[in-house]
Amino acid sequence: TAWFTESLLTELAVALVVRTRRPFWRSRPGRVLLISTIALALFALVLPVLPYAGLFGFVPLPLPLTGAVVGITLAYLGATEVLKWWFYPRRPLLSAAQ
Repeated sequence: TAWFTESLLTELAVALVVRTRRPFWRSRPGRVLLISTIALALFALVLPVLPYAGLFGFVPLPLPLTGAVVGITLAYLGATEVLKWWFYPRRPLLSAAQ
């Protein structure tokens, strides 16, 4: 359950980071992307406590583990932003003619 939740949260976060060369907090995503990302992240956190979660093999996560999953996601988000900062200044933009 924790692995699924963490995987979904990190993939949603990375989608917001890699869509632009600018820092993700300085580049506002489109409305649909932002709303769907927030909705899916909330769903990922709530899914384990829903009545039929057991059908998928999910169990409710203890609060400390949920906090750890969110912390891992934030660390992953930070690492992705740092790597993006490192990568892009060394790679020139390709022109449309190339």
